[in-house]
Amino acid sequence: WIALFASLLVWLVEIVGGALWVDPIIQGFTVLAAGTSIPDMASSVAVARKGEGDMAVSSSIGSNIFDILVGLPIPWMIKILLVERDVSFFVTLQSPYLAVHVLLLLSMVFAVVLSIHCLGWRLNRALGLCMGVLYMIFLFVAIVVEW
Repeated sequence: WIALFASLLVWLVEIVGGALWVDPIIQGFTVLAAGTSIPDMASSVAVARKGEGDMAVSSSIGSNIFDILVGLPIPWMIKILLVERDVSFFVTLQSPYLAVHVLLLLSMVFAVVLSIHCLGWRLNRALGLCMGVLYMIFLFVAIVVEW
């Protein structure tokens, strides 16, 4: 049922984005990314409030790694095996700036881990605000580059 709702979400975002002339890359960076990250954020905030900051950071980074290593390839594999019998079927990444986006995200993860290390592996509101601002900067750069 998760795959069904995920497919429905992607389909609805494509329809709304197409009607509003929004590039699919931008839709993925904003609407779909937020939709997959909000439950992870809620669980990270809950454990951070209980004093388990290391668990919160591990969860936030680990869930994204899991999404990339499991959440993306398995649906693609299922589609290739069950839906698309054509051997020439493959996923085309159309953004010429994909390397820029990946480098920005990796730089942000490095900066976050380094910042937490410099603070003695303690989280505070200023660091949380800084991470939020960094994400907004990433979104701004990604949207400007893709637009």
